[in-house]
Amino acid sequence: MNTPVQKLLAGAIMTCFCGASSSAHAQAVPATLSVAPLFASHTPIEVTIEAPLTTLMTERPDEEYLEGTIKLTNEDGTEQSFDLKIRTRGNFRRLETTCDFPPIRLNLKKKQVRDTLFDGQDKLKLVTHCRNADPYFDQLVLREYMAYRFLQVVTDKSFGVRLLRINYVDSEGGETLVRAGFVIEDDDDVADRIGMETVKSDDITYADLDPQHESRISMFQYMIGNTDYSLINGVPDKGCCHNSELMSATGDAPYTPVPYDFDFAGMVNAPYAGVAPQFNLRNVRQRRYRGKCSSGEYLTETVQHFMDNKIAFYAIVDELPWLKSRSRNDVTAYLRTFFKTISTPRKIESA
Repeated sequence: MNTPVQKLLAGAIMTCFCGASSSAHAQAVPATLSVAPLFASHTPIEVTIEAPLTTLMTERPDEEYLEGTIKLTNEDGTEQSFDLKIRTRGNFRRLETTCDFPPIRLNLKKKQVRDTLFDGQDKLKLVTHCRNADPYFDQLVLREYMAYRFLQVVTDKSFGVRLLRINYVDSEGGETLVRAGFVIEDDDDVADRIGMETVKSDDITYADLDPQHESRISMFQYMIGNTDYSLINGVPDKGCCHNSELMSATGDAPYTPVPYDFDFAGMVNAPYAGVAPQFNLRNVRQRRYRGKCSSGEYLTETVQHFMDNKIAFYAIVDELPWLKSRSRNDVTAYLRTFFKTISTPRKIESA
């Protein structure tokens, strides 16, 4: 009689997009360096960003920065203010047709922020609420933030994030807003923390990836219902990879892709999100496993790894501040279908 795991492997888990077989061995995890103060805690922080937001939203500069300030409210109620340069960033969410409030790049002065919560920070990606008029977009920020937190449970080879309550003050006299957002750890800082370096390559196959890491990342993407990524292909003429940063301990294979940008995931369920036609899915809520069809050594381990951390995933959902009950219940239910699938061979084979 086949065991559940054997059945799982026989089904090759969901509909795979198969790569070449890999003989690479999983990389040993190097000793990690200390985490920067900003990403050493999950406690939300409050900041005030004052800048020419009207110009920022109208002109949407993606190279030149505008001058502003950022004020940090510490836990004891004291405030610290720093000079700030600010510009828009991104691609799809930067379009006015997608977001009237696009993602932002923050540029701090390292000397000013020394010995503060921002110590060591220079350029930071800020994930914003996309649309001003609909408060539900704050919930989407929180749901994407949760995806990053989930990935931190799966592996330390992931981006750190810090949740913010942001007071946006338009120095040009426009509307003042209070919204949720989060900042993302710089990719070079991630590489330093995990003892690797960021690398660029135009010719990556699954055989070049750390197989254990690839298996866990693919399962994570399946868990959150995300197909908007590739661990081996990127935008034409941009190299590897799509919505993943390629890292390596040696500068060569085996490579470790570190994913980001999860707003197209079914768990987030953003109204602007869609699915590429080649996946033949009804909508972003329908899952599709895009991992390598392997012989099963790492897949078996991966399934167990997710089952072992099941409580940790649910705890993140339960404990996240500002998440409304409707969003909390929806994410919990979406997770529940994932765990039901990976624990039921019949469902895996037919998924």
